[in-house]
Amino acid sequence: MEGVSLWLAVGLFFVLQSAAARASEEPGTGELRLVAPGGQIESALTLNTDYRVRVSGMLADTRLQQTFRNASDDWREGTYVFPLPERASVYALQLRIGERVVVGEIRTREQAKQTYEKARNDGKQAAHVEQQRPNLFTTRVANIPPGETVTVELRYQQAVTYRDGEFEMRLPTTLTPRYMPGLPVDDREQPLAWRQGWAVPMTQVPDADEISPYTVNPNDVPAGSHQARVQLTLNAGLPIDQVVSPTHAVAPVWQGGQVQVTPKGGSITMDRDLVVRWLPKREVAPSAAVFHEQWEGEDFLLAMLVPGIDSGQALSRELILVVDTSGSMAGESIRQAREALLAGLDTLKAGDQFNIIQFNSVTSTLFDTARPVTPEYLRAARQYAANLRADGGTEMAPALDRALRVRHGDEVSPQVRQVLFMTDGAVGNERALFSQIRDQLGQSRLFTVGIGSAPNMHFMREAARFGRGTFTAVGSSAEVASQLGALLDRMAAPVLADVEASWSGGPEAYPEKPGDLFQGEPLLLIGRGQDPQGELTIQGHLPDGSLWQRTLSLDSAAPGQGLHRYWARQKIDQITDQRIHGVGEEQVRAEVTPLALKHGLVTPYTSFVAVDQTPVRTNEETMKPESVPTLLPAGSTPDMLRYPQTATPSMLLIIVGLSGLLPAIGVFLARRRIFE
Repeated sequence: MEGVSLWLAVGLFFVLQSAAARASEEPGTGELRLVAPGGQIESALTLNTDYRVRVSGMLADTRLQQTFRNASDDWREGTYVFPLPERASVYALQLRIGERVVVGEIRTREQAKQTYEKARNDGKQAAHVEQQRPNLFTTRVANIPPGETVTVELRYQQAVTYRDGEFEMRLPTTLTPRYMPGLPVDDREQPLAWRQGWAVPMTQVPDADEISPYTVNPNDVPAGSHQARVQLTLNAGLPIDQVVSPTHAVAPVWQGGQVQVTPKGGSITMDRDLVVRWLPKREVAPSAAVFHEQWEGEDFLLAMLVPGIDSGQALSRELILVVDTSGSMAGESIRQAREALLAGLDTLKAGDQFNIIQFNSVTSTLFDTARPVTPEYLRAARQYAANLRADGGTEMAPALDRALRVRHGDEVSPQVRQVLFMTDGAVGNERALFSQIRDQLGQSRLFTVGIGSAPNMHFMREAARFGRGTFTAVGSSAEVASQLGALLDRMAAPVLADVEASWSGGPEAYPEKPGDLFQGEPLLLIGRGQDPQGELTIQGHLPDGSLWQRTLSLDSAAPGQGLHRYWARQKIDQITDQRIHGVGEEQVRAEVTPLALKHGLVTPYTSFVAVDQTPVRTNEETMKPESVPTLLPAGSTPDMLRYPQTATPSMLLIIVGLSGLLPAIGVFLARRRIFE
């Protein structure tokens, strides 16, 4: 036995020497290498983007170019899941192959998919863009030749945010990996050798594999990949006094009545949202604005009104502070959440009540019920906030239930009940959560705070809308005081409830029920079938029950572009909201599809497809699918990485494993001599 062991040790020495030599020749970590279906290691596609944004009044029109370069020796099909601004309206697609330009067509989702798959199988170059969520889309590009580059160009429109005298626009470049609740669904039709995302379909998120792109570090992609060039042209219709960005260093240049904004240094890494804010000159800050467009013989009007209510009333309230402590909040996000929580506690005053709820895989509370504001309870709350740690899943439904639940038999409280919900929104079951908020809201108001460098702003906005509250985003610790402070000021301001809008011409206008307004919050209304004349009257009730009313003249409407698309998007949102109220999916599809096709918009039921009719790949040449990853949001911990199958330093692992056997052999020989 001793002889055998000695010969084994000698053999291990030579194996380790050979393994170390081969390990030194393995590729570095700077190049992402994916294991293709055949098992061999291949170089990934590289991705770069280019944003050209033109802001006119309250709408921004963006040309987004996604450039895919195939650095391998094989034909490739690239799949890229990417974020867009919440409620973005994608209305055009072009596929650029060298000097050739193929214009995309809007079709039903099924027709577009079939057209793309046939073109892919026939060896034709094609692009396909479809919506997975209102702020999450997928681009597929087929038959990218070895060593060649193709560009997918999208055009989309979004509304500019105006609040508290400041305009803001957000360009998302990556997304936080989302939590997929439920149980895995048996998906036997999906081949095991190729999966688009890191997740599998779940009972509560059937399309989990479609919304879970692999997430990697910037060092994991080839040098120069996942970079974005951005140019914004601001034409707000009024003089701009200042342009700032809380997320990136920018270089604004004033050119007459407009401002050109670019990031300093040229390109930015796609690991966080780009947020740009601009302030009009103080003396010309808008309180009302009207824009008009005529499209295909129809008139469209967009009206913005900032009520500017300030009654000076101090409201007594019950404030429920809910904080997400799931694993996706680890790192910078949980630090921001702690600071936001402390900032919320600082707004409490004598006569208020409060409680803190935290949730991850489980939900827990600081107190069993809301407690009055006293030095002792505040001290306990601050200590509780300081000890928060991020770990586990994002089980949001139990936390909402706990926050919105009012005990049976409780008398109606004269206090205003407000729920401040702080999260990155990294969940895949948004629709179920919106339904829960609608059903359980009662007399509460739900306010959302987006935490982190790439929060799910679709969840933030819609949860606040269904919760009859408002929302904001905190991108860094430096923003907690300003952004959260502004939100807390709005929460403390009197609410303008039961808001109604009356147009003199009776157009088809959205939203039909504007909801509640808060100080500094604008009201945006879009109507079809109203020419630019007459009046728009807004009225609502103040907290003391008195009537508030303002009238806006429509005669001086400024020219607008893309208003018909904005109107169509609002109507589509109104139709799809019916699912929350129990309307069947087929009825929603039947109403949305013709509207989206007419206005050329990507929706859950319509998609863009572009096909170059000339085949470029023969049947003898094979094509390999590849999922292009997104970058881990800045400030996240490595625990949030969702890697594809990558090349690992296997030889080094062999060295470690075999090296571990040498001490074991030594112990065996020593024990044998002792017992002898």
